[in-house]
Amino acid sequence: MKTIALVLLALSAMPAADTPPAKILVHVTHGPDAPTRAALAFLVARTAAADGHPVSLFLAGDAVTLLKDDVLNNLSGKGTGKLREHYDALVKAGVRFYVSGMSAKARDLGPELIADKPAEFAMPEKLLKLSIEHDRMFTY
Repeated sequence: MKTIALVLLALSAMPAADTPPAKILVHVTHGPDAPTRAALAFLVARTAAADGHPVSLFLAGDAVTLLKDDVLNNLSGKGTGKLREHYDALVKAGVRFYVSGMSAKARDLGPELIADKPAEFAMPEKLLKLSIEHDRMFTY
């Protein structure tokens, strides 16, 4: 009886099938110095996108370096996977990347960083706008 009650409780907590997907914003500030956190941010975004949620990523601080090809190809988190695999799945899912222009400039990164990526440079006002437009925000 207790098991049935738990199953019913779990089912009642599940959203209805016609519930629209939530818009998810993942704000990332950790870079290669924290590989597990960086990969985890991309993994969470990938999981949300695979579940049908519209997803955006805003990379700021050291996270702007995550879009460098050498970092994408070599960063791996403990138990959180390879950054390249997450990134490729996100691109395939149509996820948009916003890169802090101020953070990129402070790290001598220019247009070449995003030239071949579904990304754009953005200022803090864009982060604020995205946070208001999205239903949920995760920060890593």
